[in-house]
This record gives sequence, structure tokens and C-alpha cells, in this order.
Amino acid sequence: NGKVERFNRTLLDEWAYLRPYANNDERTAALDNFLHTYNHHRCHTALGGQPPISRVNNAPGQYT
Repeated sequence: NGKVERFNRTLLDEWAYLRPYANNDERTAALDNFLHTYNHHRCHTALGGQPPISRVNNAPGQYT
């Protein structure tokens, strides 16, 4: 539960209330960019400074 609670807090701080949005559609449109940044570029201390995508096997576009 702690990891989910931390992710929810991160959503609030870094996406939902990061800036004022004109409406909910604008906020929803910003979610894709946030999720990409969070999963591909944001370093996580629990993963040794790596982004979450580094732990995914056979992610789309990474087949070898």
C-alpha cells in the first residue's frame, strides 16, 4: 500500500496540481506526458536511480 500511496502523492504534486488547468480536459491531456516522464525519465531511488521502464521486460519497442 505504501508504494501506491506514494505514487498517488506524486500524481498530486507533479501532475494534478502542478499548475492551474483551464478545465479537466486540459488536465487529462497533460497526464500522458507526465506518465511518460515518470516511467521513462524520472529516476527512482528504489531502483538505484533508474526509471521504472528499466525493470520492464519486453516493453513495446524494445524487443530484441
